Formats: sequence, C-alpha cells, structure tokens
Amino acid sequence: MNTMIPEERKRRLDSMFEAFSIVAEGTYVFLCDMHLDYSRWSKAAVSTFDLPSEYMFGAGDLWEEHIHPDDRSAYHAGIADIFAGTASGHDMQYRARKRNGEYDVCTCRGVVVRDGDGNPEYFGGAIRNHGVQGRLDTLTGLRNQYGFFEDLRNHLLHYDEIRLCMVGIGKFTEINEMFGYTFGNRVLQTFGRHLFDNIGNAGDVYKLDGTKFALISSTLDAEQIRRKYEESRACCREGLLVDGRLVNPELNAGLLTVDNIDIDDQTAYTCLNFAFDRSKLRSHGDLIEFNNNLTADNKQRLEKLFAIRGSIMQGYQGFYLLYQPVMDAKQERLSGAEALLRWRNDEYGVVPPDHFIPLLERDPLFPNLGEWILRNALRDSRKMLDVFPDFVVNINLAYTQLEKADFVDMVIDTLREVDYPPDHLCLEITERCRLLNVDLLKNIVVSLRSRGIRIALDDFGTGFSSIGLIKNLPFDTIKIDKSFVHRIEADEKERRLIEHFTGVASTFGAQVCVEGIETAGMRDILKKYSVKSFQGYYYAEPLEIDAFLQWSDSFR
Repeated sequence: MNTMIPEERKRRLDSMFEAFSIVAEGTYVFLCDMHLDYSRWSKAAVSTFDLPSEYMFGAGDLWEEHIHPDDRSAYHAGIADIFAGTASGHDMQYRARKRNGEYDVCTCRGVVVRDGDGNPEYFGGAIRNHGVQGRLDTLTGLRNQYGFFEDLRNHLLHYDEIRLCMVGIGKFTEINEMFGYTFGNRVLQTFGRHLFDNIGNAGDVYKLDGTKFALISSTLDAEQIRRKYEESRACCREGLLVDGRLVNPELNAGLLTVDNIDIDDQTAYTCLNFAFDRSKLRSHGDLIEFNNNLTADNKQRLEKLFAIRGSIMQGYQGFYLLYQPVMDAKQERLSGAEALLRWRNDEYGVVPPDHFIPLLERDPLFPNLGEWILRNALRDSRKMLDVFPDFVVNINLAYTQLEKADFVDMVIDTLREVDYPPDHLCLEITERCRLLNVDLLKNIVVSLRSRGIRIALDDFGTGFSSIGLIKNLPFDTIKIDKSFVHRIEADEKERRLIEHFTGVASTFGAQVCVEGIETAGMRDILKKYSVKSFQGYYYAEPLEIDAFLQWSDSFR
C-alpha cells in the first residue's frame, strides 16, 4: 500500500509524523495527507483499537466506525468541516471502541497544516486515551497492572500465541532499609527502564504490584526470553547504577506460554504467579517455565484450571469433600478426620488435587473456596459428633486465606452459623505460610487458639523453615509427612528421624500425628515412639461423608 502514493509524499508524511510523535508523547499520533486522504497512525492506536494498519486510506471513515454511535454525528461534522477547508482544526471528546468491544473516553486535538498557497495539505494531531491514563504506573511510566490485564484479555480474546514473563526484585526491603524508600523507588525506575530497553520492540513491559514487572510478547520464543532474562540477571550482578551508586538486585522470574486455548486472564496470571513463586522459593532466581513447556498435557492443565475456577464462580459445582480418618495411636480408636478437597466434571473426570490445589492456593478466588470447604466440613462433622463426642476435623489452610484481614472473624462466624464447637476444629497450615509476616501469622494463631481452635503444622520436615515455624508459633499438633516413614520397616535412619522429630515436638509442647501409615508393621514400629495419632491407607482411604459414617460404625 505504501507504493500507491508518490515516494516523496510518503517520506514527507513519515518525517512530519515523527516530529508530531516527539512532542506528543503519551498519546496516539495521527497525520493525514489531505490531498490523497492517506494517513499514518501510531502503532499503539492500531493495536488498542484493532485498526487495519499504521498506514490507511480513508482513515477518517475507518475511525468513525470505532466511535460510539451517540458521538458519531459530532465527529462526522467536524471532519467534514476540516476537509471542506472551513475549519483549521478540532478539539473534541468522544468514546472509541477497543479490540475487546469496550469503549474508552478519548480527547482528540488536531490542526490543519497549509501549503505555501494557504491551502489545506495535512491534518495531524493527537488522541489522548483517558482510559489508558488510568493504566499507567506513575513511578515508572510503564503500563500498570490494569493495563497488563487489559492487554492480556485482548490477546486471549483473539487466541494470540503469546509468552508472559513475570520478573521481580527479591529482598527489596533490604534496599529500602539501607538506602531509604526514595532510593528504592529510583531502583524500581532504573530497573523498569532497563527492562524496557532490553525488550525493545519485541514486547510490552508492565509494572505490576510491589517490585514485580511483566512482559507480554508475541514475537519472542521461550528461549529468547530466557536469554534476555539472563542478560538482566548478569547486569544486576555487575551492578545497576542508580544515582551514582551501584546496587545488585536479586531477580526471580516465571514464564508461561499461551497458545490457542480457551482460558481467562486470571487463570493465566495464576499459572504465571505459580512459576514465579517456584523461581523465588525453590530455584534461586532461575527462570521457571510453567510445566517447562507447552505440551498437550499442559494445555489441558491450563484448561482444567480455567474450568475449576469457573466452578468456584458457579456455586462450587463439581467440588466435594473426602474424609481420611485420624486414629488414636495407642488405643486405635477413631479420633477425627482430615477433610480433603476434590473436583470432578463430565469432561475431565476426577482431577487429582495436586493438579490444581498448588495453583489455586495463589488465586484470589481461593479464600472463597476455603470458606466453602470450612462450612461444609463443619456441617458434615456435626454428624460425627453425635456418634463420636471427641471427634476433631482437620482442615487445610492456604496463606492467601490467612492474608485476609477478616479471616479470624470468618472462621468464628462460620462456627457460630453451623453451631460447631471450636475445640473440635483443627486448622492445618503448611510451611508455605512462611511467606506471611511471622508477627501477622502469630497473631492469627494466638487469636484462633484463644477461642479453643487447634492449630497443626502440616508436612513437618519437608521444607527449610519447619523448625523456625515451631519455634515462633504455638502448635497443638505436628504432622510428620509420609515421606519420612514409607521405608521405616527397613530403614534404621527413618526410625532415628522419627525419634528426633517426636523429641522436637515434645520440646515445644506439641503432639505428633504421622501420615502415610500403610501396613501393620509401620504402625507397630511407630507405636514405640511418642506419637499421638496415625493417618493412612492402612485404616481407610479418603471417603465421602456417607461412606465415612458407614465405615466408622465398626469403631462405635
């Protein structure tokens, strides 16, 4: 199309367009050769409003199709006056339709440029998108989290093949404490600029919450993004120059590829966050790709998560609870059960919990699901209390639940609503809760225990922070993971570990529950130690409540 006008006029159009662009930063620039009705528009406008191209014939008519029907008559009259030579420019406001069908309020200011004889030759100006202004991060000048989600939704709507990368600065509080918050902000500005320059025209860079940034690219493949991330890490190791001072930020990053699959923006963001957390917590900042590569199984995993998230918003369809017995170790009588979440539907069948719970735990919807689990588990457990007065139900928590300011009130209100005694509820937290501020976590635990609710530490020994947690938090029960006892009948080292773990628990006044009991031999060995309770397939697999009640008849 560029060859359809004289090359000299094309060069002049481009030259004037670049001049307009320099002085109109932050807006959509347009310039029209009025003799030929041939225009150039900024790339950002083309992308945002799904225009045919940067270069267009009849751009005024094409743009009019994007303007809200109620605003078109004023726009049409204004453009007609300009091309008739009766107006020297315009200054108007209207609503313009974006790629996703939504409208943003825009202000358009344009001016007519006349030739040496005073005849209209060019019409150029800038369109300010007021919706976009609310999507700019004031600190870095990058698109903010609202802009990130808006652009992500547009890509998903068109089934674009894209790669999402989340990059964050670790241990940022140390920078703030050492140099002050003003300098910390300058570090974020400098690093944001570095990312912007490093990515160039290969993608869009965003400033998310806290110290996290994001990239959306439809041109870079996973390996190219990995290389660019490693370049950024190397740059940070050598030192970023900020106000004459070298700083060495530590980076973490997660990567997700989305390709022609039907998911929403929140599902994609949850998976991206999951990969980022793996980088931060387990991989010393190496870039972690969600499930390593986008195989058919991985697509199904993303689509499953999308379906599961949809179930939460549709009345928790497909979710149900199973209960695995907790047995008193000495008397081998039923003392309680752990409530376990499951999900199923016609397309995917029963989805194993490890396929979705680790992902959902970071999702903003999880606290809603957690409240549903609590309420239904308490209602089911009321049936057990009628038969077993000492019955205690164990319910797992995710740290996103504990982050909510009203979490303790929600638990107390639910207990009151169901009329369930607090001292027959045990809430289990995992080592992942170390991501919370320890003082906040301690306040929650102390507040819950003061009301009679029991607190357990699940999966003790599987992470690096277990000892630190039991030193700082008052636990009623320490649950030892099955990985420490699955060979206890043959391995003397596992027996010594159990002796050590029970000693640690006793030191801090906690009881011990051992998970993964599968044989009578395991049970007999563990009875020799200070273990309060057992849990495992030797007694029963997880059961739905009616089957659990039937199974428990033999222990009455």
